[in-house]
Amino acid sequence: MKNALAERRRKERKNVDSIEFAELTSLTRYSVIANSGHIVDASASGFLIEVDRNHLVDPRTRSNLDLSAIIGEEVALYLPQMNLDLDGKIVRANHIGNGVFEVGIMFSPDVPEYWRECLVDLLPEYGELDDLDDFEEPF
Repeated sequence: MKNALAERRRKERKNVDSIEFAELTSLTRYSVIANSGHIVDASASGFLIEVDRNHLVDPRTRSNLDLSAIIGEEVALYLPQMNLDLDGKIVRANHIGNGVFEVGIMFSPDVPEYWRECLVDLLPEYGELDDLDDFEEPF
């Protein structure tokens, strides 16, 4: 575990432009944890998501604002914009206020590092998608 923690600290983090995901699913319990949310930060070791409590499936979780029970679970989520499934392990989950949770997910160890690095490079940086709104087609 110490090597994994050291790896997370060495990897450069990228603040990404709110990539929507669908169905954060527990592979441990084979149940949906959240219907949707956003990836807000990523690195080659893992990614950080934000989930609004209204998107949590379990009503008990929605009402008590505590996600500590899901820490350590193997999960998968789907990125519709990229037609891509990501999987990993939840390493932390905190309520950051206003009914929003921040969940840290470390990539599964069987995902090759070069693939993780390429994925992070492909994710748009914060504000990058806003720049596209100003772009006018030449024809």
